[in-house]
Amino acid sequence: MKEIQFSIKINTPKEKVWTTLWEDITFRDWANTIDEGTYMKGVMKEGNEIQFISSVGGYGVTSLIVKLNPNEFVLFRHSADTKESGQLEREKEWTGGTESYSLTEKNGVTTLVVKTDVPQEQEETFNIRFPRALERIKALAEKVQ
Repeated sequence: MKEIQFSIKINTPKEKVWTTLWEDITFRDWANTIDEGTYMKGVMKEGNEIQFISSVGGYGVTSLIVKLNPNEFVLFRHSADTKESGQLEREKEWTGGTESYSLTEKNGVTTLVVKTDVPQEQEETFNIRFPRALERIKALAEKVQ
């Protein structure tokens, strides 16, 4: 696996960016950019396992929430690759990798930094899709409600 990193500045407080990242409706929206139909199953709490699953293909990953500081940082460690909507394990393509989301705010502008381990054969795809996802997060978070 190879670690890749992306960042974006978002013109809104970090609390709103955090909500955009992890609230079900907005998560599904931006995560769809990375893998069509992706949703999250589980409760965002340090020590919990959570699943990221594609409703289209049924493939996903089960991840342990290693560290969680709401509105600032979350670190996931991928513990199992899954299929059949998270019910069965599959090849170990993502297992053992980590993914983190870090938010810092200065003068109402939030910097979101994402670090993720990806299998070498998917690096090119993620280098295209993740920046698009960050742009979508930015658009959703900056939207006036």
